[in-house]
Amino acid sequence: MKPILTFLAALCLAAPVFAHGFTAGDLEIKHPHIPQPAASAKAAGGFMTITNNGTEPDRLIGIESTIAAKSEVHESKVDANGVGTMTHIDAIEIPPGGSVTLEHGGLHVMFMGLSAPLTEGDLHKATLIFEKAGRVEVEFSVDAPTGQGDGHDHSTMDHSSMEHSKMDHSGMAHGDHSAMAPVMTGDPLVDIEALLKAQLTRRKTR
Repeated sequence: MKPILTFLAALCLAAPVFAHGFTAGDLEIKHPHIPQPAASAKAAGGFMTITNNGTEPDRLIGIESTIAAKSEVHESKVDANGVGTMTHIDAIEIPPGGSVTLEHGGLHVMFMGLSAPLTEGDLHKATLIFEKAGRVEVEFSVDAPTGQGDGHDHSTMDHSSMEHSKMDHSGMAHGDHSAMAPVMTGDPLVDIEALLKAQLTRRKTR
C-alpha cells in the first residue's frame, strides 16, 4: 500500500510540470518556456508547441510581453552554402489537425531588450495573438539553461545551425571590425543578427 501512495504522491507533485499548457478554442499551447539566459543578456529565446485540434487553419500573428521592449517571431535557417540567417516573420500557420514546434535552430520567439534578468523557476505572462483565436494569455516558464554555452550564454540559440565559421565573411576585411563593434552586446542571438545585418549593409554600399 505504501509504494502505491508514494507513487500517487509523486504523480501529484509532477502534475504542475506536465500541466504547463494553455488552451484557446481548438488551440493548445504546450509548455511555453525560456531557457535561462546569462544575467547580462539583452535578449532571450522563447519556445513552445502549438497544436490545432480544429478543422480550419489559424495563424500566430503577434506576441506581447512585459519582460522585453520588443517581442517577435523569428526563424533561423542555414542555406545551401552553410550561411546562417535569422529573420523576423509576420505569421506562423498552424494547420488543422497539426502542430508547430518553436525550437532551437528554427522558429522561435525573440524577446529583445529584456527589462530585467530572467531567473530559472520564474513565470512571465505574455499574450499570443492569433488570427482567429484572438488574444491568448499564457505564462512562459524560465527553465534551466540548455548547456550549449562556451563562455557566452547560448541558451537562446542552437549554434549547430549558425556557426561563426560558416558565416559569410566575403566583402568584409578580416581586420575591419569597425562596422560591427558598436552593435556587439555579448549575447549570441543579438550579436549574430546584428552581424548578418552589417554584412548586408556592407554589400549594398560596395
